[in-house]
Amino acid sequence: MRPRLVVDYGLAKRATLAELRSGGLTREDACDAHPYLLRAAKYHGEPTDKRCPVCARPNLTHVTYVYGDELGRYEGRVKATAELAVMDREYGEFRVYVVEVCQGCAWNHLSVSYVLGYGDEPRSQRG
Repeated sequence: MRPRLVVDYGLAKRATLAELRSGGLTREDACDAHPYLLRAAKYHGEPTDKRCPVCARPNLTHVTYVYGDELGRYEGRVKATAELAVMDREYGEFRVYVVEVCQGCAWNHLSVSYVLGYGDEPRSQRG
């Protein structure tokens, strides 16, 4: 699996946290995860070893969504990291979005996005 066109949203996260700490953003505005996202984190998310940057609760959860024209009914679904390797060999191209979620205070932020898929790679080179 070789992610490409990776976009790291770390700078946006730092800016949001700085605005929260300076009082320019309320905690209610920063910690506004949609109930569906919180439910996805609870049942389908993957715990990390990171603490929430807002409430310091351990085990931020990553929720991974996939989007792409080829995915059909799987577009917009939550996928486990292990499933991405299989999808990488099945589909030509799709985008992955990883959202970090705190189930304690409802903090959520897009962490990273990237493209997977075999693209124009010859079939003989696919894993």
